[in-house]
Amino acid sequence: MGKADTLDGLLAEIRACRVCALPHEPRPVVRVRKEARILIAGQAPGRLVHETGLPWNDPSGDRLRDWMGLDREAFYDERNVGVAAMGFCFPGTVNGADLPPRKECAPLWRARLLPHLKDVRLTLLVGGYAQKWHLRDRAKATLTETVRAWRDYGEDMIPLPHPSWRNTGWLKREPWFEAELVPVLRARVRAALDWRK
Repeated sequence: MGKADTLDGLLAEIRACRVCALPHEPRPVVRVRKEARILIAGQAPGRLVHETGLPWNDPSGDRLRDWMGLDREAFYDERNVGVAAMGFCFPGTVNGADLPPRKECAPLWRARLLPHLKDVRLTLLVGGYAQKWHLRDRAKATLTETVRAWRDYGEDMIPLPHPSWRNTGWLKREPWFEAELVPVLRARVRAALDWRK
């Protein structure tokens, strides 16, 4: 097996990627180990994550960790949680909002990366881009419908809204999410991590 066929070799390729023409220096952010039990598939790094190189190192990450019932130490233990967004680089902003993930990234890397993550027991699909990519024709017409149908996707996959402050209104309009889905999410996170013991 050549270096390009190993997870470490692939991660080195991803981190060196300069395929996209971005308005800033690319900094692909991906954090996975083959032992990871939970995979978070989000949209793309935000500005703070781009600056630090640490995924979910922002207020959205604080909310996501709360939903999952994990502290920072458990969350950033790569044996527990892997992070591979639909786009590995911060795409930039327009009018204060992050742009969508670059279209080149997922087709270029995901089919090569995901087979290395054989120990993943739970995949969190954070936001519509991840849901559409992973669920394909099983995704519903809207993010709300997809998240509301979380029971349809089995024990190993949960669609979530983005934990951004911009979605605070959505959370208020959809109280079932925190009342019904968050407790199940926490239980499945615990089960995925307990499986390793």
